[in-house]
Amino acid sequence: MFWTVADCWNVVRRGLTHYRRQPVSILWQLGFPILSVLLYGYVFGKAMLVPGGGDYKAFLMPGMFVMTVAMGFVSTATIFVNDAKKGVIDRFRSMPMAPSAVVAGRGATDLIVACAELGIMMATAYGMGWRPEFGSGPDFGVGFVKAVALLLALRFALIWVGVWLGLLLPGPEQVGGLFAIVFPLTMISSIYVSPQQMPHWLGQAALWNPLSSTAGATRALFGAPTGQGTSWPEQHALLLAGAWPAALTLLFLPLAVRRFRRLSR
Repeated sequence: MFWTVADCWNVVRRGLTHYRRQPVSILWQLGFPILSVLLYGYVFGKAMLVPGGGDYKAFLMPGMFVMTVAMGFVSTATIFVNDAKKGVIDRFRSMPMAPSAVVAGRGATDLIVACAELGIMMATAYGMGWRPEFGSGPDFGVGFVKAVALLLALRFALIWVGVWLGLLLPGPEQVGGLFAIVFPLTMISSIYVSPQQMPHWLGQAALWNPLSSTAGATRALFGAPTGQGTSWPEQHALLLAGAWPAALTLLFLPLAVRRFRRLSR
């Protein structure tokens, strides 16, 4: 057990060293969400309406946090594909180290990076005037902590999607195609607008999008306008925000581990 944890920590150190020596990786990963915040918040903010009323920027910010953690799985897949092409994973497998350390270490590294990304995004949102509700008395800050926990739970679940895809894709050239998945996944959700403002058939798809559940739940916990209707997914967003990450983890974590074990030496 000790050596498994030690091997995992070595993989985490390697990942963090990579980010420290190449900070442009995180800057590039954050560039699109920050640019989207500025565009939607300032350029389109006055033209956007939130069902039930409320400031659009306050509605938008929790959705942008969700988009930031969701896009992280592309970075995870990219790192695994590059490591596989360079022979790093084969070298790990040939060393006397726990096989689970490579996958677990990557997951721990991505969670640490996700915390840093959320901190930067929240600082950007704060500079734009976003203010979360912290509550009062014994509930002070509880909603905020729960919201951050839900965001990290979604990121944790999507890590295994990224690991699985990174071990499945044959080369870095195919990673760019993942944006064809990310783009509709984020657009057909409640990240930018309420599903009520979409055509009925498209709104139904957005309602059951895992990102919509996390966005709706975090908006409520941050005290932001939710723009929610009366549909079952909207009324039970908090439940689904916990259920979706659990389901994704149960599905893709075993797939990622099995794919790693089946790699040829």
